[in-house]
Amino acid sequence: MRGSDERTGSLFSYVDLEARVRRDHPLRPIREIANAALKDLSQDFAALYPPRLGRPSIPPERLLRAMLLQAFYGIRSERQLMERMEFDLLFRWFVGLGVDDAAWDHSSFSKNRDRLLEGEIVGKFLRAILAQPRVKRLMSSDHFSVDGTLIEAWASLKSFRRKDGSDHDPEGPGRNAERGFHKEKRSNDTHQSTTDPEARLYKKGGQPAKLCYMGHALMENRHGLAVDALVTQATGFAEREATLAMLDRRPGRRRITLGADKAYDVRGFIGDLRQRRVTPHVAIDGHVRSTAKTSKPRSSAVDGRTTRHPGYAVSQRCRKRIEEVFGWAKSAAGLAKVKLRGRARVEAVFTLALAAYNLIRLPKLLGAAI
Repeated sequence: MRGSDERTGSLFSYVDLEARVRRDHPLRPIREIANAALKDLSQDFAALYPPRLGRPSIPPERLLRAMLLQAFYGIRSERQLMERMEFDLLFRWFVGLGVDDAAWDHSSFSKNRDRLLEGEIVGKFLRAILAQPRVKRLMSSDHFSVDGTLIEAWASLKSFRRKDGSDHDPEGPGRNAERGFHKEKRSNDTHQSTTDPEARLYKKGGQPAKLCYMGHALMENRHGLAVDALVTQATGFAEREATLAMLDRRPGRRRITLGADKAYDVRGFIGDLRQRRVTPHVAIDGHVRSTAKTSKPRSSAVDGRTTRHPGYAVSQRCRKRIEEVFGWAKSAAGLAKVKLRGRARVEAVFTLALAAYNLIRLPKLLGAAI
């Protein structure tokens, strides 16, 4: 018998969201881990919101879970996220909204999100995930890797103007007038973006110069989980300075190893690592320096005391996995070009992307551990 294509409206609907999400869905263990971390942050949330003052805001727990969904599914904007929240029962279940609850307005969501990003909650959320006993057992406490990546800023090269304002005359009609840079010498000392003043013009690895920030990650080597994150302005010294900053806020002072690429092979940086009881498993920068008379390899700061041990070769293999963290954050979580302005907010979304990366990997790692 042929089924009918007629659609009839229902006066009542009995939908159990818990029953609509299958028992083996990967978001179930992710939500369990995230909820345990959010529970540990209850006092930090209370400090952000004054008691009994004004209208109730979006619950910060739901706000963070919605931001995680945005990273998991690569949703480009808050408007699209709220549209998805209207009809997707899976999203409603993960965030904690009922079937009959209205999704938030995208502007209200953005305003509440900015308050959360400015409160350093995201970094505490990452640490709360890693502090859970079953997660902590998966991590190495002795062997780490570090690296940095460029994050393109939400600013056009046309906004990179002279700080003294001498070139702010429009060169064409309209709000977005044409702007030519031919034969114009531009540098971060004399120019600044009018859209995002904290972004810096920088290039790396033979790529064209862009307005960007530099994101840094510290990774443990056993399973490749990100354990710390930092965003700085893009400079030639930022990678090494950010590494020392992340090491200084690491709990405990036991001796560890740190894998890194040849950009970190600088004598002063290697000395700073040894002062912090960190064994520098840094790749040797042996490029040849050519002069008019001689041609010889550059002198490396890493000597045979380090390279003779088998652990050095192991660290050099493991450190490359940090590129998987950056690759997922840029391709899946949408950080190839960040959509927020200001270093603090960029650092918050970068840290959240690394926390989301850990969360999507933890269910399989915890299942393997069992």
